[in-house]
Amino acid sequence: MTSTLMPRLAVLVPAAILAGCASYAPQPPGIESAFVVIGENGQASARVITTGSACPPLQVDGKLLPMRVRVPMSSIPARAGQPHTPPSTAVLTCEAPIPAGTYTARAGELALPVPKAQPQRIVVIGDTGCRLKGKEFQDCNDPAAFPFARVAASAAAFKPDLVIHVGDYHYREDPCPQDRPGCAGSPYGYGYDAWAADFFTPAQKLLAAAPWVLARGNHENCSRGGQGWWRYLDPRPFEAGRDCDDPANDGAGDYSDPYAVPLGGDAQLIVFDTANTNWKGLPKSDPRRARYADTWRKVEQLARGAAYNIAVDHHPLFAFGANRDPKSGAVTLFGGDRGLLDAFGDVDPGYLPRSISMLLSGHVHLWEQLSFSSPHPTQFVAGFSGTAEDIVPLPASVPPGQQPAPGAVVEAMSSWIDGFGFMTMERTGPDAWQVGVWDRDGNRKNSCSVKGRRSQCEVAQVK
Repeated sequence: MTSTLMPRLAVLVPAAILAGCASYAPQPPGIESAFVVIGENGQASARVITTGSACPPLQVDGKLLPMRVRVPMSSIPARAGQPHTPPSTAVLTCEAPIPAGTYTARAGELALPVPKAQPQRIVVIGDTGCRLKGKEFQDCNDPAAFPFARVAASAAAFKPDLVIHVGDYHYREDPCPQDRPGCAGSPYGYGYDAWAADFFTPAQKLLAAAPWVLARGNHENCSRGGQGWWRYLDPRPFEAGRDCDDPANDGAGDYSDPYAVPLGGDAQLIVFDTANTNWKGLPKSDPRRARYADTWRKVEQLARGAAYNIAVDHHPLFAFGANRDPKSGAVTLFGGDRGLLDAFGDVDPGYLPRSISMLLSGHVHLWEQLSFSSPHPTQFVAGFSGTAEDIVPLPASVPPGQQPAPGAVVEAMSSWIDGFGFMTMERTGPDAWQVGVWDRDGNRKNSCSVKGRRSQCEVAQVK
């Protein structure tokens, strides 16, 4: 392994910090979580979730500003037709804009991270919750089996300017079986308690480290965790009727328009919502196909606003996953999300505008990089930060004739299977980045360089 793969975070993550990362620092009385989200045009918003009866004041550069109620004190109501979910803690959600150029911000006595006009150091994570659903039950009580708190602490020690989450925050949908001690006592369902256990509590150190850009995953569509998504995380104003409470309004609640987040230096992120796509594909008669075609058009419009564009969504378009036949043991590869390829392909045979140079996604529970000789953006997948991992290995190189999307000719590929961690991006030029892949303890596992729409990694298969 070359010297560039030395564990640089070792000096940033003292053993004492990592040893204690499974225990969480207490928040001020009443405040459950306080963090900063970045939304349309880079607008930063302070968010507070509290069991207190009123929103705390926001201090911006020493001046007191009122926080407004985003959602009144309440529990998330059960949806019609949804499996029984237990009662959950009632919370009040508060918000207030943080003006550009702010130096310091506090919610009550709690310091908040403030945005930087040109972030140089970015952390990318995804698929962070603990899976409790159907026949798949992760040992949420075991920090080795569900290491998101440790991943978040190590990522915070990187001292990022910005955190990008590529979706799927909420996984605790069903009760832990009585014969499964590893998840005994876990909250479940779609209320705040499950959200806190899956995301807000283990993410505390990273929420305090930098503002966040948040993509929406399929676990946050209306039939699953969408109610919590709209109440706690979406950067837009909260709207009754678009809150996923009533299935009759899912046509509004399951979709939202793309938006751009400036990164400075004529670069930007373009975040788009793919929560309600279908990996099996979308027939022409399915209204989602037209919805997502409209998403493509809006992404293309936004991409005109900068010379270098990084798209952020949950579902990869240009990546591989792998399945193993339980009888023969044969491994087969599958490509990008079929529903999005159908919808975007109706508008563009390349599936994304050529002005998009990089795509950051999750959904597949692994880390992966692909670069193309065809005019497609480099794809990174960072779905490896807490949820039970995929374990079927990807090949070191792509078999002849295999493409993740029609016409996407793979030039370079790298992957890490069955390992928890986070990805970093450090800006090295107007259209250039150095990408790091780190394990849960902050040890570097791979290093990649990005120039324009192409990327190359040092290690093809991380072991």
